[in-house]
Amino acid sequence: MRIRRFGNATLYGLLGFIVVIAGCSHKVAVQPPAAPPAANPPAQPTVMLDVSRTNINQGQSVNLRWSATNATSVSVTPELGNVAAQGTSTISPRQSTTYTATATGPGGSATASTHVTVTVAAAAEPAPASPTIEEMFTREVQDAFFDYDKADIRADARQALSKTADFLRSYPQVAIVIEGHCDERGSTEYNVALGDRRADSAKDFLVAQGVAGDRIQTVSYGKERPFCTEGNESCWQQNRRAHFRMGGTSSSQLSGN
Repeated sequence: MRIRRFGNATLYGLLGFIVVIAGCSHKVAVQPPAAPPAANPPAQPTVMLDVSRTNINQGQSVNLRWSATNATSVSVTPELGNVAAQGTSTISPRQSTTYTATATGPGGSATASTHVTVTVAAAAEPAPASPTIEEMFTREVQDAFFDYDKADIRADARQALSKTADFLRSYPQVAIVIEGHCDERGSTEYNVALGDRRADSAKDFLVAQGVAGDRIQTVSYGKERPFCTEGNESCWQQNRRAHFRMGGTSSSQLSGN
């Protein structure tokens, strides 16, 4: 009996020792360290751009103003390029222009724009050049035509010569030559004499209208210088004329007198 009790006590002691050893060998779980707080993201850049006047005439100037935050670089285009974060500049655009400010930083970029409208004055049209006396002469002075074998001033010739007289009175610096012409019929000698009478008739009419006679010369070409060479009455009528050309002038431009 004594041996059995000793054996039980030993058995119980051994079991207790095993339990203690097993408890000591159990690993205790280790808690991981807390994560650090998340860093705040970089601030987004901001930019402002405005102009003192949005409408100007070509040649005028305006003030351009800008301001940026949270930016490491700022540019204003066109013209200015990289600028400080805040500033102003006087600009004189030659044409309508949109200006843009761009701010760039760790947090990204931002833009702002403003527009300047430039009114361009219409180019003044050059004043028309004054006509030359030759141009006025060609426009205002007309030939006087005659009937067959006549040197009388007929109604249509009177009207043409009156207009010529008006021109010559307005521009007394102009001298003229009156050429007498005939159609192809008749002898050369007869037509030269007829051409003289026609030139003289035209000169007498102009003198009667107040044109000084010393400004007028006469010459006859008879049938030697025809204006038209067809052998019919329509063509002959064009050749029976007193023709005017300028004989000289004291000025090459109209004086307006």
